[in-house]
Amino acid sequence: MLIIGIAGGTGSGKTTVVRKIVESLPANEVVLLPQDSYYKDSSHIPLEKRQNINFDHPDAFDWTLLSEHVAALRRGESIEQPTYSYLTCTRQAETIHIEPREVVIIEGILALCDPTLRNMMDLKVFVDTDSDERLIRVIQRDMQERGRTAEAVMERYIRVLKPMHQQFIEPCKRYADLIVPEGGNNQVAIDILTMYIKKHL
Repeated sequence: MLIIGIAGGTGSGKTTVVRKIVESLPANEVVLLPQDSYYKDSSHIPLEKRQNINFDHPDAFDWTLLSEHVAALRRGESIEQPTYSYLTCTRQAETIHIEPREVVIIEGILALCDPTLRNMMDLKVFVDTDSDERLIRVIQRDMQERGRTAEAVMERYIRVLKPMHQQFIEPCKRYADLIVPEGGNNQVAIDILTMYIKKHL
């Protein structure tokens, strides 16, 4: 089994990189574990206070459960991946049944942050995109998918996203075996990654 971690800032193009890799591999060879599915459950916190949770801080994630799930897949056991609602900031009752596959990809802003999880990875990738480009993508995405105004997105970017990126996400770059500049637009890097995985398969 090949375990790959793909990290990078919000709007860096991680999801596009992962999608292009998965599309170029044989069906049913890859399991994707989005780090966003492993946010801690906040249902015990009053709704108005949930808006203040810093989702870009390492403390927002259930690292223990994520590591346990990766370890279980490596042992050949299936897992029940949690699902998370951005609207209510709570973990949902439904889970996703995941069977072990030859390739496991852990994708998220802080995928390379936790030492226990990092030590399980065979390949660590950091998707690196200019901060202005990331901000534009975040504004477009949050307005279209999450119903936010451009002003609200920019305020959150300055208050949360930028400082958290500088404090926690950017430093993870030093753990990467491979840095992919320009995210999903870097077809050469995606081809190299895909060749590496196919060689393993």
